[in-house]
Amino acid sequence: MTEPRDHPFVTAVKPLVDAMGGELLRPDEAGADDVVLAWEGEDLLAVRLPQLADSLDHILAALERRYGQPLAELDRKSKQEVVRILEGRGAFSVRHGVETVAGALGVSRFTVYNYLNRENAAKTD
Repeated sequence: MTEPRDHPFVTAVKPLVDAMGGELLRPDEAGADDVVLAWEGEDLLAVRLPQLADSLDHILAALERRYGQPLAELDRKSKQEVVRILEGRGAFSVRHGVETVAGALGVSRFTVYNYLNRENAAKTD
């Protein structure tokens, strides 16, 4: 995005857009699925949101940065924590979400389902 990059509103929303894996655009570049944001009645910028599958990859990359190592190298307790975080963020509603997460964690789909079942059982106790 070029102008108005220095506008305070753009500065305020950029970290959120980056965290979602979105893209900032000029309003005239917005497509039908983009979200145009206005400031004081004037269209200021547009946000192109990623596809859900891309969002999952973005979330997994953010978790790797958070933990400071590849998710596959985490211990079991940390992997269970990652699954809990991902479940809270809706990662398993994405098609092939379990498979994607299992691959990132270096575990089987069965293991991811066990982590999910363990978490859900703990919620009902």
